[in-house]
Amino acid sequence: VAADEGILHASGSGVPPVTKDYCIIYNSNWVSLPKTLDNATFRPLENLTSTVLCSSSEVPSGVMKDKAVVVMRGNCTFLEKARIAQSLGAKMLLIASKSRLSAISDNKTDFEDVTLPVALIRYNDIVDMQLVLGNEVNVTLYSPPLPEFDYSMVVIFLIAVFTVSLGGYWSGVAELENLKAVASPGERETRRKKEENVTFTPVTVILFVVICCVMLVLLYFFYKWLVYVIISVFCLASAMSLYNCLAALIGEIPIGQCRVTCCNKTIEVRLIFLAAFCIAAAVVWAVFRNEDRWAWILQDILGVAFCLNFIKTLKMPNFKSCVILLGLLLLYDVFFVFITPFITKNGASIMVEVAAGPFGNSEKLPVVIRVPRLEHSASTLCDLPFSLLGFGDIIVPGLLVAYCRRFDVQTRSSSVYYISCTIAYAVGMVLTFVVLALMKMGQPALLYLVPCTLITSSLVAWRRKEMKKFWKGNSYQVGWMP
Repeated sequence: VAADEGILHASGSGVPPVTKDYCIIYNSNWVSLPKTLDNATFRPLENLTSTVLCSSSEVPSGVMKDKAVVVMRGNCTFLEKARIAQSLGAKMLLIASKSRLSAISDNKTDFEDVTLPVALIRYNDIVDMQLVLGNEVNVTLYSPPLPEFDYSMVVIFLIAVFTVSLGGYWSGVAELENLKAVASPGERETRRKKEENVTFTPVTVILFVVICCVMLVLLYFFYKWLVYVIISVFCLASAMSLYNCLAALIGEIPIGQCRVTCCNKTIEVRLIFLAAFCIAAAVVWAVFRNEDRWAWILQDILGVAFCLNFIKTLKMPNFKSCVILLGLLLLYDVFFVFITPFITKNGASIMVEVAAGPFGNSEKLPVVIRVPRLEHSASTLCDLPFSLLGFGDIIVPGLLVAYCRRFDVQTRSSSVYYISCTIAYAVGMVLTFVVLALMKMGQPALLYLVPCTLITSSLVAWRRKEMKKFWKGNSYQVGWMP
């Protein structure tokens, strides 16, 4: 069954005429619609939504002559309606549906004589058409090709590069504070209490990747239950991350530092309000997460905060651990995107299925940056399609960028590793989008991001004759003098 999205272009009779576009679903096996308005023929619209057109006796003779006719969905098939409409002189048939638009499917073999364009349209759109354009409306159908490039990719690119670069920089600031604390015994204990970093060893890296694999498989088989667990964890983690990010900014502002004492502990009042704000933001997202028109903005803000906090908190001790982590997750990404279609019953990728919600599940995992497509097309009218980038495609290379920044601080190398790795990440993102546009299918971004960042970092270390230091990491820290 072919279910294609197209556009109904409606024009009112005013001066100048008011126009508006609406979504239609049609079957390209039955009719071929023009790709542009230049080749489209306009027809006056006859609103017959009071009938289902299952019999020619339902409408007066001659009312459909040379017109586009809209009728209600009923018990008879689409092609039965089309044959009746064509016999009565109609040039176009629109079938209004009060339920969700679905694929148009009928046995065309018995209706080879039917050449009338048939399309499914929302009933609410017909009502809106009358309210906006009036009763005298001319309409035409066309189906423009999907744009090769959408500006939502530029927005995702900027979000990703900003998050990776800022997360790496923040990690470097934390490393600089650590080195200062080492040089000052009085600050060492205070800094140790504030330290929230978790260091990944090669063993914990392997364990982490195994947990990712197990979790993805469990999500594939038990999605409808585990999705709510992931949503709950995301709300908690993103609220804490947003608090940590904003608290770091507020800490640099020397005003509004009044404190209150509770349970023998003092806390700044502004931090209490900040915590309430972050919790409220996570709760609002959880309640309205399916409001596609605006909830994606809040999800992206929370997601960026989550990625920033993760990159800053999780420390890679050396380049060796980075190579193991990025290499294993690259294999993980490629396996679950490209190999699993040969294993699953429906031939679908486990990664893609889980990201989209297996078996048509309406709940989506909040583990992606989402930006609605910005180019005008039939898809943007019929639905609100999104360009997506997984958190892992930001966090995983971001951990390497953060290590490069810390190594710059440790060796006082003028940010050469950090800048080079950040540029390599940006190049990898561009390469991902180019391949995506050429192949027209979802891509595992790590397939391009990992080689770009690892090779670039290795070349910089080799060129500076610091590969041994870079590989072994912290054991080669130089003394820091204030």
